[in-house]
Amino acid sequence: MATSIMIVVLSLAVVGLAAVVYQLVKQNGRILLRLDQLEKKPAGFAQDEPQGLAVGTPVSPFSLPDLSGRTVSLEEFLGRQTLLVYWSPDCGFCALIAPELASLQSDLRKRNVQLLLVSYASAESNRRLADEHGLKCPILLTKDSETLEAFKNEGTPTAYLLDEKGRVAHPLASGADQVLALARETTAGRPKRKGLLRVQPLSESRIERGGLKAGSPAPGFHLPDIRGRTVSLEEYRGRRVLLVFTQPGCGPCDQLAPQLVRLHKEHGENGLAVLVVGRGDIEGNRRKAEQHGFEFPVVVQEKWKLSREYGTFATPVAFLIGEAGLIARNAAVGPDEIVSLAREALG
Repeated sequence: MATSIMIVVLSLAVVGLAAVVYQLVKQNGRILLRLDQLEKKPAGFAQDEPQGLAVGTPVSPFSLPDLSGRTVSLEEFLGRQTLLVYWSPDCGFCALIAPELASLQSDLRKRNVQLLLVSYASAESNRRLADEHGLKCPILLTKDSETLEAFKNEGTPTAYLLDEKGRVAHPLASGADQVLALARETTAGRPKRKGLLRVQPLSESRIERGGLKAGSPAPGFHLPDIRGRTVSLEEYRGRRVLLVFTQPGCGPCDQLAPQLVRLHKEHGENGLAVLVVGRGDIEGNRRKAEQHGFEFPVVVQEKWKLSREYGTFATPVAFLIGEAGLIARNAAVGPDEIVSLAREALG
């Protein structure tokens, strides 16, 4: 009897385990399929089948604090259209489109459209970005764990145009290109309820995605390093420079670090200067440099400003700059490409 019960229990366990495995495989298949679909579509450009909430779907009501701490609800904006943008000041492409969104605020108001940003970053970081670009619209704060239902599983920036009753009036705009296109067409009074937006790619707006190309002049800079000294690119004129963009929370940057240390020790004096541009605060970059034993300069950019000038927000990414201050090779992205670029530079 006991043996029979044990067999039944084991059988049920096996069936349960099989069901779990099936669901995991099924979910993994969906993830891989989605990744494959994303890889086949250029980032920021319109997709054949819009994702997100369908046109006509009411957006779930929400109440969130604004930068002053006052609780603001979506209901306050009923009676007019709302351009609802999911946002983060730590997102490079959000920072890129901030100036144009700010410039469109007046035209949006004239058409009785409210620009409303929802961000998961701190009030202070949002306030700094808003002040820098003159964004006067409400900015509401949420947390990663409390992402609005409308934006679940979506990145930043993304946006919906809502009608006067709080319903989706246009398919989800995903990526900087589409968000700007939706904002522009809304100010012109012609957003399409269906189909693709008339997107002006960021590349056509003089904003590169894959980095400045070989032969371009390397943008100069004067930036503070982690030891309190101001470092300029001009100091390296006449030398080859491996300019590497990193940030403290970047895992691949940590993988690259030992290679940079070795490169500096073996070739820093007479072959190739290593210069790292970190993002974030000086203290965080100092701790990371000490952790890895960096002896070469580590400068810190404000937000993504220098990354923008070099045309990429990836980390780690590197540019080989020649003696005359020109970019010698196209950008290398990721540890392997950066190491290969350094080896190529050393012959």
